[in-house]
Amino acid sequence: MDTSPKYLITIIGPTAIGKTALSIKIAQHFGCDIISADSRQFFKEMAIGTAVPSAEELAGAPHHFIQNISIFDDYTVGDFERDALAKLDGLYQTNDFAVMVGGSGLYIDAVLKGFDDFPDVDPSVREDLIAQYEKYGISYLQERLKVVDPIHYEKVALENPQRLMRALEVSIGSGRAYSSFLNIKKNSRRFTPIIIGLEADRATIYSRINERVDIMAANGLVEEARALYPHKKLNALQTVGYRELFAHFDGDLALEEALEEIKKNTRRFAKRQMTWFQRNEQAKWFDFTTPAEDIINHIESIR
Repeated sequence: MDTSPKYLITIIGPTAIGKTALSIKIAQHFGCDIISADSRQFFKEMAIGTAVPSAEELAGAPHHFIQNISIFDDYTVGDFERDALAKLDGLYQTNDFAVMVGGSGLYIDAVLKGFDDFPDVDPSVREDLIAQYEKYGISYLQERLKVVDPIHYEKVALENPQRLMRALEVSIGSGRAYSSFLNIKKNSRRFTPIIIGLEADRATIYSRINERVDIMAANGLVEEARALYPHKKLNALQTVGYRELFAHFDGDLALEEALEEIKKNTRRFAKRQMTWFQRNEQAKWFDFTTPAEDIINHIESIR
């Protein structure tokens, strides 16, 4: 039986900060595979708007959980936790290291710490929330969550109606705040996490985001969104980069306005990412310009 210690080197940080490039260099150094924990990059139909790594980047190291499912598939964070742990079990048969990278804090936490147990809730609660959402819009969900669980309101992706409804149905159905169920269960893991955070000043992050959106638009984001427009109500498409263009196709926004909204909403998303990730006391933070060799030396020094 292999009893050597296993390590999961996890790269976190806001969108457009350079996590992909760093993860590839680290994976190449340790000769290991990369687990993607970017919940938007799972979907094969959403390559441009989710900044899927280029073919050259994907060739730099073996990647898993990138464009592996369809927008028509029902795939939860619990499914990802199960599948990622199973994949890691296989990878650790031949290598003591693996890299996990992504901007989806909930999915990263599920692998590192485990998915929380929630009580069963009467389905009528979700049905009522869906009806209220369809009648009053996402602001209704946001305001109600702010009342019933102000702690989770500060952490949740406020533009994601499914996450809002999930928190609300647990809070309403159980009579306890959704946040009170988090981090109760302690799950054993066969690996030791080494968490590396990339950071930059806000102006730099915002500038990189704006530049990325311009590149996406030049690479065909509008055309990709137009092809997905008939399916705009799918949960997978309730996300920044597509929702704004759907509004453009509906006639509610001019194209330039839609692209500006994408930039603005992505900047807001990055701010929430940093709020989430900075709660992680295990993370060692580096400026995004730090040479990969310095970060690798840090990893080598603590393992």
